Amino acid sequence: MDTNSNIDKLSEQYIREHCHHCDRTSQAFIDYIDETENFYIVCDHHPLVEGHILLIPKQHLSCIGEFSVELFEEFQFLYNKVFKFIQHYYGEVSTFEHGKIGQTVFHSHIHLLPFSGNPEQIVPEGIENLEEFNDLKQLKEVFEADQKYLFFSIGNKQWLVDTKLGAPRFFRDRFAKALGNNDRGDWKSMHNNEKLMEKSKIENTRCIKLWHEWEKENVK
Repeated sequence: MDTNSNIDKLSEQYIREHCHHCDRTSQAFIDYIDETENFYIVCDHHPLVEGHILLIPKQHLSCIGEFSVELFEEFQFLYNKVFKFIQHYYGEVSTFEHGKIGQTVFHSHIHLLPFSGNPEQIVPEGIENLEEFNDLKQLKEVFEADQKYLFFSIGNKQWLVDTKLGAPRFFRDRFAKALGNNDRGDWKSMHNNEKLMEKSKIENTRCIKLWHEWEKENVK
């Protein structure tokens, strides 16, 4: 009985029916910023740092590697827009996505957040575990070949990480440590920390306000 139950929970149907990023009423959208035809822009409800923003496709897809050409074009526009916003108000920008490995929510969500460190802080196992690349479009090629990837960037430099290092919350835990916010790595534990969640609420409220001010200033 338990075995069958576990198998059911790993099925595509179960994942879709219980997906927090498919459910507009879930906690993932509490700190809503904006949306377009195919994407939501939200503050991470459990931010690693103020200015931590997610891009979430409305369609249930596992990662950027599954985006269609048309969807990727819209994503790239929004990615650049959020990147510029964070850069303007918070400084250097880092991004990451668990490409169907290390995910705790099995629906693509791309993280953009302020971070100005170096790649060795995120992957201390050594630079031999990193492969630098230039274009996010390459993630589609990598995904088609391997069905998984671990991607992150710092500033304008982007890397793929050896997926043999993959683990749940791979990037969340590592960025949390690099930012000196270890208690924010595990979002489930963070959710039960009333004081930390109250602080996060203040941070997200401030970030959302800045976004709308920035939008007004940049309307042409």
